[in-house]
Amino acid sequence: MNGGESEYRIARFRERLAREDVAELGVRVEARGAAVLLTGTLTTADRRDEILRLADTELAGIPVHTDLLVACADPPDRPEELS
Repeated sequence: MNGGESEYRIARFRERLAREDVAELGVRVEARGAAVLLTGTLTTADRRDEILRLADTELAGIPVHTDLLVACADPPDRPEELS
């Protein structure tokens, strides 16, 4: 795969992440040599899995490294005790 094709596919993946059906603006997509690095924080593990499936489809043949975190946004299960 040549560099121009890789750049095009990476740009298309970025656009797809920003579109309404995915609307994930918290993921950063960076070209790192011949590979792609995905970083960011997502609200759920399902959301992370969806992004990884999309990357597999859009970036097939390009090595993808990920550092995607899932932020726990659940309310605490007990009140906080202040001393």
